[in-house]
Order: sequence, then C-alpha cells, then structure tokens
Amino acid sequence: MNQINPKKLLNSKWTAVTPQDKEKHFIVTEIEFDEDGLVVSCCIEAIMSKRPMSINWRDLKDTDRWLQGWK
Repeated sequence: MNQINPKKLLNSKWTAVTPQDKEKHFIVTEIEFDEDGLVVSCCIEAIMSKRPMSINWRDLKDTDRWLQGWK
C-alpha cells in the first residue's frame, strides 16, 4: 500500500501498473479540499495524451494499480 499525504498530492507523479491506451505515466493536476481539509475531488492527467481523468485519490494507495513516481 502506497503512503499518501493528501496535502502533498498535487503535482505528484504516478505510474499505472496496467496501462490502457498506452497511457502509463500520470500527474495529479487538481485537488479540491473541503473546509475541513478533506479531499473532495482529485484529477490526474496522462502525460502522453494530456487526457484528464477524475479519480478517487484513495485508489492511488493500491499498489496493484498504481506505483509512486514514474517507473
């Protein structure tokens, strides 16, 4: 399980374990917090295609799907 600090999530880099449509590397481009400091929404962008995608930020903790950094 990846350890993630939500405050440091913005601009973090991720590698998909099973790439789809040749999209392997991603960067977190948007994070929205509520008034209590909890993550409300998270958007990642594929590096190759620049395609944005909404994601549940907790999914990034799953090492079967995501690796921290670009591998």
